[in-house]
Amino acid sequence: DPAPALEVVFQASSEVRNSIVIATVVVVLVFIPLFALGGIEGRIFAPLGIAYIVSIVASLFVSLTVTPALASYLLPKMKRMAEEKDSWMVRLIKTAEARLLAWAFPKSWLIFAAVGVLLLAALAKVPFFGREFLPPFNEGSVTINLVTLPGVSLAESNRIGTLAEKLVKEVPEVRQTGRRTGRAELDDHAEGVHSSEIEVELQPSARRREDILNDLRTRLDPIPGLGVNLGQPISHRIDHLLSGVRAQVAIKIFGEDLATLRAKAEELRGLMAAIPGVVDLQVEQQVLVPQTHIRLDREQAAKYGVMIGEVAEMSELALQGKIVSQVLEGQKTFDIVLRLDDEARSSPEAIAAIPVDTTSGGLVPLGLLAHIEEAKGPNIIMREGVQRRIVVQANVSGRDLVAVVGDIQKAAGEKLALPAGYYLTYGGQFESQASASRLIAFLSLFSVAGMFLVLYSHFRSAMFAAQIMLNIPFALIGSVAGVWLAGGVFSIATLVGFITLTGIAARNGIMMISHYLHLMEHEGEKFDLKMIVRGTQERLVPVLMTALTAGLALVPLVLAAGQPGREILHPVAVVIFGGIFSSTLLDLIVTPLVFWKFGRASVARRIPAAVA
Repeated sequence: DPAPALEVVFQASSEVRNSIVIATVVVVLVFIPLFALGGIEGRIFAPLGIAYIVSIVASLFVSLTVTPALASYLLPKMKRMAEEKDSWMVRLIKTAEARLLAWAFPKSWLIFAAVGVLLLAALAKVPFFGREFLPPFNEGSVTINLVTLPGVSLAESNRIGTLAEKLVKEVPEVRQTGRRTGRAELDDHAEGVHSSEIEVELQPSARRREDILNDLRTRLDPIPGLGVNLGQPISHRIDHLLSGVRAQVAIKIFGEDLATLRAKAEELRGLMAAIPGVVDLQVEQQVLVPQTHIRLDREQAAKYGVMIGEVAEMSELALQGKIVSQVLEGQKTFDIVLRLDDEARSSPEAIAAIPVDTTSGGLVPLGLLAHIEEAKGPNIIMREGVQRRIVVQANVSGRDLVAVVGDIQKAAGEKLALPAGYYLTYGGQFESQASASRLIAFLSLFSVAGMFLVLYSHFRSAMFAAQIMLNIPFALIGSVAGVWLAGGVFSIATLVGFITLTGIAARNGIMMISHYLHLMEHEGEKFDLKMIVRGTQERLVPVLMTALTAGLALVPLVLAAGQPGREILHPVAVVIFGGIFSSTLLDLIVTPLVFWKFGRASVARRIPAAVA
């Protein structure tokens, strides 16, 4: 007679309860590195980790409570209970698995060697992959930054911007454009009228985004004296947050003398121009503009009884002005500024005639107290970390970011001679990619160690724990193949996919090993080939169902390469999909063989009767 449904559900739940709890703990552990990420990558991927952990914990709760309750209520009423236990498809799969294992057991070492060769090939391929920070976005629009020489008039800058817009509109994919020339002084990103920004809305096209951007660059190149930087609204803002520059690569040269900085920046620009993949190359605009220098003479000031600070204050008041009051008109407030008129400060001679009060009550011209001369000076002095710096910026097209920056570093190291006290830093996406990769790799070591300790505490065997973790390299084989087929570029999104896959891959091994031990502990099976084949067949359907459910759910994301809004999730899905495929396939073949070859000693310590 069949056992009562409630008893069957209770026994089945008891068998898998510990295994699914341990599998959930392992999955949570592997996500720890995500929460240590800072900056943009942390903002993007930490919510993904939170959502995944919350979902899997909720799933665990449902599997331990709701699922058994529903099973006890619904299973006795199923028509299949009175029919054949397995469907024809399940019987076919189990038969094929039994035949595969019968063929594989005598050839265990050959299969181990073949899997080892596949793993070595995958590991050998990884160093040749390109690397980047985040996958390129497809935002459906383009931001074009145009920079001419500082000091250009608004009319001339507007003429150049209008010409650029006309050239941009010749590209078939351009739907409409909008331009802004200069930014207000109180703007968070104040710019002079020499800087323009064109927002370009694109319409769907069969051409790749990269081809469209290259077309835009080609049309704008003929405009003389114009620096062009192409990007996208969100991408530009990410670049600006990372390095303060709206470009993927920002190389900063630090030093004291501005003329030396400009010369070395131009030298570096020439080296970078010869490197394949470098586009939108330009040096931070820093030019010499006419200035009037007022150098105060302390001896002359003391001779006439004038405090040097008072002379400086009077000069500033006369030339720059000072807000002395305000006028309220309706809802608007206007400052009242006191200063000399334009004619009185239009030339060195006029400035030299500015009267200055003396302590004796008399007036002396400013020219007696200071040296006033016309000269040239930089239009802007940029500092970072209290040091003067200039930036050489560029984007990357047609190659991966890390390879291009590596070539730049090599060229700069060999051919760019910097004076003592001058040095380079490499910022932008390259710096963030390297930092995030190092952090993930370091913290992943702790996650793997934590996984091993959790598995060891559950199985009380280092052998069983290590065997379960073999699924991680199994998954790596498929993941590397997936990345290679998807273009062969690693990004932080790819690494997040590997993290996610680590927990998923270990779960199948936990379920398989746990069932082998259950058969020997509770159903009287011996440690032999018959038990291993039976255990593998009985876990075959749950493992395949889990893999198919996850794999089919990922198919839309795997096929969404380049689609707007899915740029981050596509590489994650590719890694998980490829890893699930390889780990599931190898788990059903290699795990039984490894358990048979190396598990006897551990089984003998835990279940002596099974090997008697």
